[in-house]
Amino acid sequence: MQITMHQASVPTFARGLASLRNILAKGQAHAAAKKIDESVLLNLRLFPDMFPLARQVHVATDFARGTVARLSGTEPPKWEDNETTFEQLIARVDRALEAVRSFSPAQIDGSETRQVTRTVRGEPKTFTGINFLQQYALPNFYFHCTTAYAILRSNGVDLGKGDFIGALD
Repeated sequence: MQITMHQASVPTFARGLASLRNILAKGQAHAAAKKIDESVLLNLRLFPDMFPLARQVHVATDFARGTVARLSGTEPPKWEDNETTFEQLIARVDRALEAVRSFSPAQIDGSETRQVTRTVRGEPKTFTGINFLQQYALPNFYFHCTTAYAILRSNGVDLGKGDFIGALD
């Protein structure tokens, strides 16, 4: 039995978004318990030339919902990146999760050879659907989820590998 493009994308992004939501909720609880202004955590970076936590969430959610849309042959609607609280970022993750789950197998399956063009490092790059998913979208999605986790963990939020991986089926 072969894995389909829908199976390789939608459940994978959904699981990652659910974990990201949990990680953000723990960050929110940590800020409340320690009486830390949320904006302090949301603006933290691992290194000065990296995006802050809030932007990591923006990019991760954009990759998840944008990838499945593009695999279906559509462009995702543009979302503003204006969240300034954990509550708003969690709501964004929930919206992205809903968007990802709204795509049926019939919309995604068979997209292995669909051409997807994205701007990469300022240049247009055309991928096949499978290469877009495996070599570009998933690595970027996980990079930004991992960085969000690392920002919070490195600043005292009680997180472990299980929070990142999520519940095992």
